[in-house]
Amino acid sequence: MGAFSHLPEVLRSLGADPADVCAAAGFDVALFENPASLTTYRAASRLFRVCAERTGCPHFGLLQGQKSGLDSLGLVGLLVKYSSDVGTALRGLVRHMHLHIRGAVATFEESGKLATFGYEIHAPGAEGTDQIADAALGTMFNIMVALCGPPWKPIEVRFAHRRPAEMAPFQRFFRAPLHFDMDENALVFAASWLSRPLPAVEPELSRLLRDKIEALEAQYRDELPEQVRSILRTGLLADHGSADQVATLLSMHGRTLHRRLAACGTNFRTLVDECRYEIARQFLKDTDADVGRIAHMLDYADTSAFARAFRRWSGTTPSRWRARDRRVLPLTRPRPRPA
Repeated sequence: MGAFSHLPEVLRSLGADPADVCAAAGFDVALFENPASLTTYRAASRLFRVCAERTGCPHFGLLQGQKSGLDSLGLVGLLVKYSSDVGTALRGLVRHMHLHIRGAVATFEESGKLATFGYEIHAPGAEGTDQIADAALGTMFNIMVALCGPPWKPIEVRFAHRRPAEMAPFQRFFRAPLHFDMDENALVFAASWLSRPLPAVEPELSRLLRDKIEALEAQYRDELPEQVRSILRTGLLADHGSADQVATLLSMHGRTLHRRLAACGTNFRTLVDECRYEIARQFLKDTDADVGRIAHMLDYADTSAFARAFRRWSGTTPSRWRARDRRVLPLTRPRPRPA
């Protein structure tokens, strides 16, 4: 709950009663009393959608993100804060994000003179993904300012949803070029910031943090399908989503990956189908990208191949799905492909 602990405050600032809004979303408002409380990503995503609808504020997610930062990430936030430099901090955040938030993954890439810090949602059935993405980007912006100081600013900001009707709130906050209908939610900035050193911390505190993180990693080590989904959510869009590539990232052999997934009652092909279906629905719902572009992003040979797969998953075509239901993602997973 710490990830969006400021949500009641934002609701009240917009003249809404948090208890009423939470009740409309089927969400327990008492969970906000303890930042360590747990909820599902699907329930939180539904709450974000209802908040935007009940307040009539199309940039509700951005307002929530503006109030969040490292303090909203709990132990992972402390690990980031007490890193040696900005690059190490971001790599640590990406590596350990799953200990704080399930259903989404942080990404980081350095390419030449540019660095990209992103956020991708992979939870099946997530609602309000545009609002969550805006909140995440606002939080990430604040994290970068906390690490680098007020002079930091992005070169550009990318949104994996359509251009909002009201641009002013986004322009005032990010103070950078904004690009919509992109294939990622991300901040792009000069890679030179990555070498910026962070304030020194007591070695004993660093050791205690590492020990606690390692203990949590051991606790969640067996949740392999969730880890594979996290990797596939970005891997499928970056052409590194094969079983061998995913296995390498998980430091195991491909055969070991298949065997362990089978022990969990699933298989790699099923997880790929689930992620492709989820990505396709998010782009159909949140962006104005044409079906051909979405097919290309998901590495289909052509639009007709993507349309056949989407019909197998959903029972209808991508165009009809988009026309019928652009507001709320269906809460079902794709039909399994025969082995």
